Amino acid sequence: MSIIDQYGKPISTRTLAEPQTARLVHLQRWTVASHMSGLTPARIAQCLAAADQGNILGQHELFDDMFERDAHLRCEYEKRRGALLGLEWSVEPPTSPSAKEKKAAAAIEDILRNAVDDLEDLILAMMDGVGHGFAPIELEWQRIEGMWIPRFHPRPQGWFKMDMNRRELRLNDGSADGAVPLSMGWVMHQHVKAKTGYLGRIGLGRVLVWPFLYKMYSLGDMAEYLSTYGLPMIIGKYMPGAGDEEKASLMRAVTDLGRDARAIMPDGMSMEVMKVIASGDGTPHLSMMGWADGAQSKALLGQVLSAEAKVTGMGSGVADLHQLVRRDILKADARQVAGTLTRDLVYPLAVLNGLPVAGMLRCPRFRFETGETADLKLLAEALPALAKGGAKIPLSWVHEKAGIPEADDGEDVFQVEAAPAPTPPEPPAPQPAAAASYRPLARAALAALSMPVRTAPADVVDHQLAALSAGAQPEVDAWLAAIERMLTDNPTATAVDVQERLLGMFGDLPIEQLAEVMAMGFAAAELAGMADVQDGR
Repeated sequence: MSIIDQYGKPISTRTLAEPQTARLVHLQRWTVASHMSGLTPARIAQCLAAADQGNILGQHELFDDMFERDAHLRCEYEKRRGALLGLEWSVEPPTSPSAKEKKAAAAIEDILRNAVDDLEDLILAMMDGVGHGFAPIELEWQRIEGMWIPRFHPRPQGWFKMDMNRRELRLNDGSADGAVPLSMGWVMHQHVKAKTGYLGRIGLGRVLVWPFLYKMYSLGDMAEYLSTYGLPMIIGKYMPGAGDEEKASLMRAVTDLGRDARAIMPDGMSMEVMKVIASGDGTPHLSMMGWADGAQSKALLGQVLSAEAKVTGMGSGVADLHQLVRRDILKADARQVAGTLTRDLVYPLAVLNGLPVAGMLRCPRFRFETGETADLKLLAEALPALAKGGAKIPLSWVHEKAGIPEADDGEDVFQVEAAPAPTPPEPPAPQPAAAASYRPLARAALAALSMPVRTAPADVVDHQLAALSAGAQPEVDAWLAAIERMLTDNPTATAVDVQERLLGMFGDLPIEQLAEVMAMGFAAAELAGMADVQDGR
């Protein structure tokens, strides 16, 4: 069956029956050669220069040596490689997706989560491209329950070579230009953002090799210094006219004494053991090694505090602030790895299993979740205030900032039961109204509250009192109307019944407005009294 690969070219599924390297016996027997014996700056420069010319084998063998022999470098390198494993991931449909595209994305994610067991190992192998510049992982396709499922086989960089233009990787099959890696047969991750230029120059290993070399020199000097530090000086003395044989015999005696604490020598010769007061320490060597460690941490992680927090005594909290890998570096790694997975894994999974994918432009995307979620407490406090202020906040944005996925239609959701609404007080039971004889008395008492204190015209105080009376009159009129309706509706009510009714109707009545009017009335009354005194009334 012929299908279209990720590059738009037809490919037969028969070519995927076995891995491309299965019949390259010379690659199966290939072993990594060590470059550590006699490593010098000149030899490193030769390896790097050869890689610039297209011969990348020696460079990658040197990188393998570095990561195996330097404990600090290996530790920092593994932090960078494993950082992506702590991120959530998903397979997202393209923009403005159709129902079929959404279904295809969900099907691919289901396959990756439930059928592909070693996806995490694949991501770790791909991150090996940070140091080497590229990471080749060969795919072995298998038919399982009617589906095409891949297995992953990381291959060493030494199996590959550059083409004649030094811009494309080729499988070293023994031919002059090499074989083009089979499409849909490899996850070929090139970490191109590490450094631009020819493929032989993009790995961070080229930056890390120099601190590694200086550290190895300092470590050797430190070992030599420790082997002789504080040893006593043994001096052999021979008589005048001694020959070469006698001098050699004395040297053997001095050597044996330093090693075995026993020796023999010719008569007439002597030895003197001089006590040496040791001076100096290994600080210069340790300082150089510390600089090299810091340079490697900065190149790989973008910071040094995660490695040095305990040494400086600042505690692990400082390292937590910096994270293990600087955030911008982590996002760049996630974006590049996700792009390669979309091209070399998601698309092949879709077309081989017959999912509706209209080429790479509409292919579902592998995506790492690298966004930083907001503090839920602060978010819950800020959003209601913003919404009351008129802010139009999309619900999808709230879910994204909170790091909480949106529920699908029909899916159970977490809910908090709303507090029951306050039960309104029951209306008082119908009671007989007060006798008609009480109605004139009640009306007269309430009307008296609104009567002006003075009626003399043209006086300023009288004018104030009239205004206050008018301000209180609406409240009093409303009360009078309510009481009149109550008395009219219940003509047989007793005095006690009327009292209870009034307390039920006006016991919690807001009287702020009337209180203000009464306060103004008291002030006006005081002014009126003062005016009466002045006028001699």
